[in-house]
Amino acid sequence: MSPWPLLASGAGIGYAPKAPGTFGSFAGLMLGWALLSGGHGLLLLGVAVVTLLGLYAIGQLPHAAHDPGWIVIDEIAGQMLAMLALPHPSFIGLVLCFALFRLFDILKPGPVAWADRRDDEFGIMGDDLIAGLLAALVIWLLRLVWPL
Repeated sequence: MSPWPLLASGAGIGYAPKAPGTFGSFAGLMLGWALLSGGHGLLLLGVAVVTLLGLYAIGQLPHAAHDPGWIVIDEIAGQMLAMLALPHPSFIGLVLCFALFRLFDILKPGPVAWADRRDDEFGIMGDDLIAGLLAALVIWLLRLVWPL
C-alpha cells in the first residue's frame, strides 16, 4: 500500500466518520502545542515540513473529488500556522486559535474561497494555509489589546 493516503489523512485521522476536518485541526493543535513549547522556530519548521509533505502526498493521489474530506494534512498545517501568533501556549490562546481557524476554514472568506476553487494540491493545502494566516492575524491583533 502507498504511504501517501496515510500521510494525507493525518495518519488515518481523516477517516473519522464525522467531522474529519475538526479532528484534523485538533491533531494540528496538539502537534503545534508540542512544537510551540519548544519555541517559535520549531513550530515554524513543523509548519514547513507538514506543508511540504502535504503538497507532495496530495500530488501523488489519484483523487477525483475536489478536496476530499478524508485529506486532513491541510487542516493540520493550517492550524499549526495559526498558532505562530501565540507568544506561548496557553489554554485561552489554543482555544482561540482552534476556533478562529475552524471559523475561517468553514466560512471561507475572500482569499480562502479563492484558493479553495483550485482543483490541485495547492488549492487543497492553500485554503487552509490562508485560513491559518487569517486566524494568526486576528490573534496578533487581539494581542495588541488583550494579553494571551
